[in-house]
Amino acid sequence: MTQPTITVLLAEDEPSLPGLDSLSGQAEVREARTRSELEAALPVTDILVVTDFRTGMLADVWPNNCPVRWVHATSAGVDALMIDPIRHSDIVVTNARGIFDRGIAEYVLGALLMFTKDTLTNLALMKEHRWQHRETGLLRGSRVVVVGAGSIGREVATLLGALGVRVSGTARHAREDSAFEKVYAQQDLPTLLPDADAVIITAPLTPDTEGLFDADQFLRMKPGATLVNVGRGPIVQTEALLAALRSGRLGGAAMDVFEEEPLPADHPLWDQPNVMISAHMAGDFIGWRTALGQQFADNFQRWQKGEPLENPVSKEHGYVSNAGGPTPDA
Repeated sequence: MTQPTITVLLAEDEPSLPGLDSLSGQAEVREARTRSELEAALPVTDILVVTDFRTGMLADVWPNNCPVRWVHATSAGVDALMIDPIRHSDIVVTNARGIFDRGIAEYVLGALLMFTKDTLTNLALMKEHRWQHRETGLLRGSRVVVVGAGSIGREVATLLGALGVRVSGTARHAREDSAFEKVYAQQDLPTLLPDADAVIITAPLTPDTEGLFDADQFLRMKPGATLVNVGRGPIVQTEALLAALRSGRLGGAAMDVFEEEPLPADHPLWDQPNVMISAHMAGDFIGWRTALGQQFADNFQRWQKGEPLENPVSKEHGYVSNAGGPTPDA
């Protein structure tokens, strides 16, 4: 029986995905880091693993009658993969749902503690060698809205709930979920914002979420509230965010993702005193790449046996929507 060919699409400066050597004897594994390498590989590829989640190469080189039967993203977001030949086909798409949940939830908790305890001011005062006593808030009893009540949002809600935070969520459809006080329909978000002390974005990038946080949305938010974006950058309009921070409407923002990445070195957000910026790394715990390789290898064993794959993505909606429970990624 002919072994399937797995092509791993990596960024040019990215190391190999760990753990795929365990597939020796079961599949031929090749790597593509450049356009020419990908163009040569796709006509003989059965399974495509994409680690470069920002790639635009697929649309440029996807061949007619491509033999790819399964595309796996080593990320939660799959928007870059949803080119027409994949979206409108029988190709199965899976993602890395579950790998980053805890890491991102801990990032969110750290960000909220940072703002609640006014840590950024502490650090600024330290640089000036100033001893300035102040009172700070408590997370307990605060209200948080999680935009995107999928597996990541659910982990955020669970962690915050353990500290006495009152957490509501939004999803494509309203539902009951034990991790949240309530999950509302996404269309109800404007009515939730005025009472929220913090808004956490964990949603995928879809036509419904792109540009969702614009100037009008920031005006609906509670004065002094904080924003944490660990979802996708284009969900937040960067210039509207900057204006809301400068006006004092927003109390602060922790931003792990942006419309343009990397964020340009001369962008004024870098110099905002009430902002924390990280380099799209909220979920990247020590050992995350090994975990991603193992997740794919485990799923490959299911594929070999003809079993249903884990984390199948709805190509219509852009996220996992049938993961065995009442918590779709939206």
